[in-house]
Amino acid sequence: MPFLVLPALIPDIRAVYDVYFAAFTADADGRRLLDILFPGGVTSTEFRDAHTKGTLAWWHTSDTQYTFKCLDSDTGEVVGMALCDVFVNPRGEKERAMPEVGWLQGRDKERAERVLGTLWRARERIWGGGRYIYIHAFAVHPKHQGRGAGAALVQALIDLSESTGLPIYLESSPGSQGLYKKMGFMQVPGEVARVVHEAAVLGTEKDVEVPLMIKLPASITGSSSETGKSVEEVYLDWYRRRDIGDEKANGTGETKVRRQ
Repeated sequence: MPFLVLPALIPDIRAVYDVYFAAFTADADGRRLLDILFPGGVTSTEFRDAHTKGTLAWWHTSDTQYTFKCLDSDTGEVVGMALCDVFVNPRGEKERAMPEVGWLQGRDKERAERVLGTLWRARERIWGGGRYIYIHAFAVHPKHQGRGAGAALVQALIDLSESTGLPIYLESSPGSQGLYKKMGFMQVPGEVARVVHEAAVLGTEKDVEVPLMIKLPASITGSSSETGKSVEEVYLDWYRRRDIGDEKANGTGETKVRRQ
């Protein structure tokens, strides 16, 4: 077996984020996000030391977030990573409030909060305080891409979903959407939620739509083969049955990041 997916340990922090920063820097969409979240750059020793220290502190306090590493089983090298929250229990409004972007100030902070805020509002619309697995980050080092490490990581998270009965949700880059679809994910229907980042905020020529991807476990979709319904129809039936009360937004569900 060429790749092995395991929980990341404290000594892995630097290696895991070496992969994260390398992968996001090499991808145009990922690099744009890094520039928004870390406008001072991500390569300096000072930044990496502070980032590692902050990550360690977070690992000591978070009770829902897990980091996974993908190892080349021949060399032991960390070639991929995934960061996700596993929300086993329902959460109240305070528990799921949008986190402040505390490491930035001024216009940089406002810009980052607009981008992250539109993603957060879509999650609130879809999930509210519900139980699910949220993948924050997913990365394979550029020199190891195309070898199956990405599929191994995704499959490990699918196995977690099946064993817990929890759906998986993530915000894909347009370029990565194909991998998730091959692994059985579907895009959240636009009538439920849609995220469009405006060009004026991202600094791009055109608005960018973020594919919101979801995969339901077999405990939910298994009935589709019996009823003849598509996975999309099963998803919409399931979504409409969920009690999300006041968390359900009005209108079309489209959320845009706008320049203020």
